Amino acid sequence: MTDSTRFSDAMRLTRLDVGDASPADAADTDRVDFAGELNAHWTIGPKVHGGAMLALCANAARTAFGDGREPVAVSANFLWAPDPGPMWLRTRLRKRGRRVNVVDVELGQGDRTAVHAAITLGAPEDTSAGRAPLLSVNPVVALMTPEPPPGLEPIGPGHPMADIVHLAHGCDIRPALTTLAPRSDGGPPVIEMWVRPKDERPDVLFALLCGDASAPVTLAVNRPGWAPTVQLTAYLRGVPADGWLRVICTTTEIGQDWFDEDHTVVDSRGRIVVQTRQLAMVPTG
Repeated sequence: MTDSTRFSDAMRLTRLDVGDASPADAADTDRVDFAGELNAHWTIGPKVHGGAMLALCANAARTAFGDGREPVAVSANFLWAPDPGPMWLRTRLRKRGRRVNVVDVELGQGDRTAVHAAITLGAPEDTSAGRAPLLSVNPVVALMTPEPPPGLEPIGPGHPMADIVHLAHGCDIRPALTTLAPRSDGGPPVIEMWVRPKDERPDVLFALLCGDASAPVTLAVNRPGWAPTVQLTAYLRGVPADGWLRVICTTTEIGQDWFDEDHTVVDSRGRIVVQTRQLAMVPTG
């Protein structure tokens, strides 16, 4: 198992040779398999971070059938929570189009599939100069500065989240802890955090991971604990610029059993690069 904390190393995949597959699979040009590792540094508590697995599925689809395209939509169902260690990825092309390819991906360990995802590959928005959106309702820019405010502590030794958020081994995460607390007016939480990888610039896969970066919104109703994600859908709206990614997380409803959680990820230029929505289970408290 690698000791590297770099995000790019955590995303590394090895394409399996044709000889590793059965004769029938070897003749299947719409299927590509990979081997890789679920890195212990990209975990929440003992379990692999859902955003990291989402990014791995997107990377497998892009590597196998991207044709220069990026994962503009990723929809994943989480079937069980794997531990760090060896893993496999199986990809199957479902559509090859002029502008869009669609790929099914399974991520698993041993003989069990942990994540089943559908990946839409295409060209994300061109966010170069002069290509502003026709309309954008961006809640992040008005609330968050491009860089963390002075004195905002990174998750690390001595931080109250350090024993749980092991992602901080490979990225600089600076949550505004005051936004994790329940609101006095009973309104929905608006959790703010600044994130960037260490020793690397943020890329498409890292931006997708940031779409699952926040602590559960259930903290706002005094329900801490493990909140397993059941389904997560992410949209890649643009390729991130170098610098900090600003993340806001909120919710529409926290039920007795289920809750939704929305992330908006904005890059250093102030452009939305990722939006996600997930369905998860409310911790028992």
